[in-house]
Amino acid sequence: MNNLLKVALAQIAPVWLDKAATLKKIEASIIEAANEKAELVIFGEALLPGYPFWLALTDGATWDLKVNKEIHAHYVRNAIQVEAGELDSVCKLAKEHGIAIYLGIMERAKNRGGHSIYCSLVYINELGEIKSVHRKLQPTYDERLTWAPGDGNGLQVHPLKEFTVGGLNCWENWMPLPRTALYGLGENLHIAVWPGSDHNTKDITRFIARESRSFVISVSSLMKKSDFPKNTPHLDKILEKSPEVLANGGSCIAGPDGEWLVKPVLDTEGLIYHTLDFNRVYEERQNFDVVGHYSRPDVTRLTVNRERQSTVEYND
Repeated sequence: MNNLLKVALAQIAPVWLDKAATLKKIEASIIEAANEKAELVIFGEALLPGYPFWLALTDGATWDLKVNKEIHAHYVRNAIQVEAGELDSVCKLAKEHGIAIYLGIMERAKNRGGHSIYCSLVYINELGEIKSVHRKLQPTYDERLTWAPGDGNGLQVHPLKEFTVGGLNCWENWMPLPRTALYGLGENLHIAVWPGSDHNTKDITRFIARESRSFVISVSSLMKKSDFPKNTPHLDKILEKSPEVLANGGSCIAGPDGEWLVKPVLDTEGLIYHTLDFNRVYEERQNFDVVGHYSRPDVTRLTVNRERQSTVEYND
């Protein structure tokens, strides 16, 4: 039935800062989700190859500190360059199994020189085609020490059965104007990806659902002190101040009325399944539609620049 969509929330830990090993975990999750007849599988923010937890543990803001430079270099080496085909295996699985994918990556963007990294959310459709790469508009607090700010090119939505899906990274979900940009494109299934922890997901997930009268899926990763690989540069410095749990999950789903369909799931690694019924969107839009009948574009209106930003333009 075209109004029903089975989704899988992949709440997994990365093999931290190891893109090859993390890719293997991602591929295994895609196959598992497909075998359970899921039609969309979602992975957390920066899962491939992991969130920069070291910044809060190693005096990350200290200028010219060798420890942070060397970990950053290791991070960049394990970032993904989409243009080089580093997501080809994921795209192949999407096509083979007819499953759509949202995947949080660290992107080493070729059109920005290939040395800076962006927290990007990639959408791959059920035909195995990469349809958008959304670079996080504003890295949050210590993230700014290692991630570059993105642009509006990825503020896009995609058809999936009767649904229109779009997504944002972590605290971007608190930014009202990017949310509105997606609403204006007809989004009714909002994907919010996080590095982990229910303190992020427990309030905003229901709030966005209630504001937009859409389904909202929050997907978080997991990370424990024991998950840091032994070959991590300066592991001793990281472990010295690391808590036992750095990310406890909190993946969840809210319906278009803002009520829980799946409450935040904590400290459990694996796939979480649920089937969404598109009819619920129409039911809740009856009394409130934030960019439709309950809006006044003659009074307030948003302008969005979706140009892919680059420092140099070549005319040859």
